[in-house]
Amino acid sequence: MSTDPTSASPEPFDPVVEPAPAGTPPPPESAVKFTRAAALWGSLIFGFLVLIVLLIFIAQNTESAEFAFLGWRWSLPLGVAILFAAVAGGLLTVAVGAVRIFQLRRAAKKNLKAGVPR
Repeated sequence: MSTDPTSASPEPFDPVVEPAPAGTPPPPESAVKFTRAAALWGSLIFGFLVLIVLLIFIAQNTESAEFAFLGWRWSLPLGVAILFAAVAGGLLTVAVGAVRIFQLRRAAKKNLKAGVPR
């Protein structure tokens, strides 16, 4: 072969393509199953990471800010005020979720007593 790009090679290049094996076995199933304890452990780790990020945020935002609500006036560090707002939003979400779960359980009991199949 030559390195001259203008010269044509006597034979066209025909790469040999090997077919993929038709029956590749699936990967073996893991012996360890996903459990509730594993989910709890993962959730705890995630919660601690979020807590660390929140503590860093609060430590960096210590400048005081003025707040007024319904005639009340007070001063709080900005990080603490935002943390209170996030906690209040979380509690509101939990309250709405609890009401919905109560509704679903009551409807399920009513259907169970009436003999409605799933």
